[in-house]
Amino acid sequence: MSLKCSDNTVANGRIPRMPNAVWGYGFRPFFLAAGALAALLIPWWAGALVWGIPLGTVWPPSLWHGHEMLFGFVVAAIAGFLLTAVPSWTGERGFAGTPLIVLATLWVLGRAVAATSALWPPSVVAGFDLLFLPALAGLVLPPLVRAGNRNTPLLAVLAALWGTDIAFYWGLFHGGLALARHALLIGIDIVLLLVTVIGGRIIPAFTNAALKQRGVPSAVHAWRAMTPVAVGAMLALTVIDLWSPEGRAAGGLAAGAAVIQAVRLAQWQGLRTVRAPIVWVLHLGYLWLPLGLALKALALLAGAGFAAFYVHALTIGAAATMIMAVMTRASLGHTGRPLVVARPTACAYGLLTAAAATRVFGPALLPFAYTTVIALAAIFWTAAFALFLAVYAPILLSPRADGKSG
Repeated sequence: MSLKCSDNTVANGRIPRMPNAVWGYGFRPFFLAAGALAALLIPWWAGALVWGIPLGTVWPPSLWHGHEMLFGFVVAAIAGFLLTAVPSWTGERGFAGTPLIVLATLWVLGRAVAATSALWPPSVVAGFDLLFLPALAGLVLPPLVRAGNRNTPLLAVLAALWGTDIAFYWGLFHGGLALARHALLIGIDIVLLLVTVIGGRIIPAFTNAALKQRGVPSAVHAWRAMTPVAVGAMLALTVIDLWSPEGRAAGGLAAGAAVIQAVRLAQWQGLRTVRAPIVWVLHLGYLWLPLGLALKALALLAGAGFAAFYVHALTIGAAATMIMAVMTRASLGHTGRPLVVARPTACAYGLLTAAAATRVFGPALLPFAYTTVIALAAIFWTAAFALFLAVYAPILLSPRADGKSG
């Protein structure tokens, strides 16, 4: 079942008004946190790489960058989604108030110790950071179990991500930096599996709804068999990356998965949604998935230089664009606002796409130094999330527009 943007239930049925409105529903603090972290981390990382700005961490800079984007930005967005979707899936009261405050505090502590790891023993850094995902699972698991909900297996994603974080810290603090990098690769695969599952539920549903509003009923007819095939392909790729990362077998599987994902996307009639940015951005984000997989295949099988940065097609292009698409839609729907994005939001979608294209293809195609390309991609990314915050921070911090609680 897809995320229902009309669900208004909250714990105890009452939430105080601003400034405490931010604790009124699960998406509020975590979408705000994801946007803020995205706007801060990338310019900080680019500044460190290009101008030598200190990071405040003893970790290798690339590992700090990868870890915080995955376990900071992406995990915050996943938390906001699950804390909002679970009440819709189960019909139970939403998460609000003290549980959200505690959970958000754990997330902030994890980011703080990672950013200042030079000041703390490794056990303290890992200990604080590893608290968040079990706490999130502990919060959303009981209502899923009580309802016998079919989405309960999605919590395996949280467990798998937690396992990759443990492996990351083990490698980082015991000299196995290759293990730490490998853990991040598997974490990305897990996120892409989640994009495959959730995207397959919400994109056709939201596309059908948008087309029906234009008088085009039942426009999207997807083959049901494509869902298990696409999920199976991404699972197989994750397993191969676990045992033989960046080998020819991984390249072959990536090529097959790219074809499967492209066929799946084509069924969803994305070209018919160009008048609705809040819908076409979902198709755009998913488009980066087969594109990134195809680039991975070309890099691993043919050594194509222009495909060398395929990871950023999958992370900036697919994962981050899908995250922004879901955050903008859910933030409007769950605060009683029309599901129509303003022009600055559409510009943010375009800037994020520019960031992905620049980071992926810029080193091979642009006549600039590598560090200049990174700086340019960082500018596009930061501008995208600055626009997101300008539009959505007031929404996330304010009571619902329709006066209801939540």
